[in-house]
Amino acid sequence: MKKLPMRNNTVKFIDLFAGLGGIRLGFESAFSALGFNTECVMTSEIKPYAVKTLKQNFEHDFFVGDIFQVKNEEIPDFDFLLGGFPCQPFSSGGRRQGFLDTRGTLFFEIERILRNKKPYGFILENVEGLVKHDIENKHDKIGRTLSTILYKLENDLGYNVAWKVFDSVEFGLPQSRKRIFIVGTKKDCVDLSGNDPVFNSLDSILEKGLKTIESNFITKIFSHFELKDLYGKSIKDKRGGDNNIHSWDIGLKGEVSDQQSFLLNKLFKERRKKQWAQEIGIDWMDGMALTLEQINTFIDVDKKELYEMLEDLTKKGYLKFEHPKKLVKEPTEDGVKTYRTYDTSKPKGYNIVTGKLSFEVNKILDPNDIAPTLVATDVSRLAVPDGNGLRKLTIREGLRLFGYPEWYVIPTKEYDAFDLLGNTVAVPVVEFVASQLAKNYLLYSDFNVEINKVSLCG
Repeated sequence: MKKLPMRNNTVKFIDLFAGLGGIRLGFESAFSALGFNTECVMTSEIKPYAVKTLKQNFEHDFFVGDIFQVKNEEIPDFDFLLGGFPCQPFSSGGRRQGFLDTRGTLFFEIERILRNKKPYGFILENVEGLVKHDIENKHDKIGRTLSTILYKLENDLGYNVAWKVFDSVEFGLPQSRKRIFIVGTKKDCVDLSGNDPVFNSLDSILEKGLKTIESNFITKIFSHFELKDLYGKSIKDKRGGDNNIHSWDIGLKGEVSDQQSFLLNKLFKERRKKQWAQEIGIDWMDGMALTLEQINTFIDVDKKELYEMLEDLTKKGYLKFEHPKKLVKEPTEDGVKTYRTYDTSKPKGYNIVTGKLSFEVNKILDPNDIAPTLVATDVSRLAVPDGNGLRKLTIREGLRLFGYPEWYVIPTKEYDAFDLLGNTVAVPVVEFVASQLAKNYLLYSDFNVEINKVSLCG
């Protein structure tokens, strides 16, 4: 078996679309555990506050910005490419043997570098949605975008490729975050099976005794609910369910009677029914304005009393009195543009005020459960119980939810920190994937360590 040359047992890698450097952390940890030294010979990242964070936490031999601007000859030789690449829709042109072209996408830059530098392997990470992105038939296992990527890596570039979707909750992190990992080497496929699930609750990463929120919004919540009754609840005026609290449930815009609360909850569901679109004479939409007469068919009270309730709720801001919206289709150079506009030929009705309600908190996490997938736009509005009150999730807790070490810091504004966290990786997942890759690499390197051969992928 031909061995790969080693340089002082050192594995060199590049880190593209680096973000917080989570893939690097997991990679270095896994290879170090098997006795390798690691060296990051190039890092690429364009967000200024990500760059600041990376420089705070890591040493860098060569730091670049936009990878599009980096020429092949400027990139040092390396053994592995790491990249949590953003996934834009692929071009519909340039088909090759039934596959779509990758030009104009960020994956093309990965392809370009792998083709030129020919490293031993790579780890790529993306959202779970990549698996069925641009799917052709609903029964297909994968969509055309992933098919394109795999085709390029395997057929064009000659790598043996394995991929799998992992959920961070199975790696001891109290957050469900599903991500696809694509791993390739110039030798045998990497075995991505065999991780033993470990589960922890949110309470395992929470800090204690921090300052809680003191605001009118929080006061309103506690005037209607006990703390433990809030565990796992969402606060929004869109959709519903047993785990949802609406603004009228806490009297946010003014207290409502039990009868008014019943009316709002009933209207909330009824306004979605398709029968009203037919009766009004518009295309169905999820939430239509209904007239007094229409509401009176499912709210059995005196019409005058119903009108007074509706007007009071409108005055307080829970309802709006508006014309129904019709669907407009306009031909354009690129196809057809569709949008909604008020149909003033139809009578006005009452509708729930939803839209972009900027509630101070939109979800209260249950310390005995796990957190949902953290998204950059929502993470700053998550709340956790602390003592007898509620507070925002801290940056340290956010880092723990992704398995970052305690020494790691994000020296930026809170908003920017949560933006970075919402787009980062679960470090223990990367560590497992990289450990499987490291075992594969040992088989073909001249690094004198014995290890059982990993199984080949099918």
